[in-house]
Amino acid sequence: MCCVGLCAAYKGRDGIPHIHRLCMSMLMSSRVRLRRQLTRARSDEGSAVVEFALVTPLLLVLLLGVLQIALAMHVRATLTAAAAEGARVAALSGSSLIRGEQRTRDVLTDSLAGGGVAGVSASRQRVDGVEVVAVTVTASLPLFGLLGPTSLQVTGHAVQEGP
Repeated sequence: MCCVGLCAAYKGRDGIPHIHRLCMSMLMSSRVRLRRQLTRARSDEGSAVVEFALVTPLLLVLLLGVLQIALAMHVRATLTAAAAEGARVAALSGSSLIRGEQRTRDVLTDSLAGGGVAGVSASRQRVDGVEVVAVTVTASLPLFGLLGPTSLQVTGHAVQEGP
């Protein structure tokens, strides 16, 4: 039923019922109102806060994992460099294995990896007929949590110089 009550009964020249303009505007405004209410119900207001609360812990875990791997790789590189330095010192002509071990400890003392060193050992080996000095460093990795290895062993090699 329309506002005047005669809209549906009035037919134009083509025989199709015409709707009164006032009735049409009321019908459209009620549709718009209904659409706004549905849109408000499906609104995304507040969803950013919830998404942030759900995603932030995952990103923090990922970031800490990357930092953990970076720290482990740094410690490994530092231990390897110290072992190689100790092997070069021990391989010098007239030097001893004890000097190579001491040089390795000295290099590690000044580094981040120095606190976790469990042992340093040096030995002479023969590889394909060539005299080689090998310095082995055993250390613990500064890992958080129970994931990954907790101990690391690296070896540095140097060719023994002749007398």
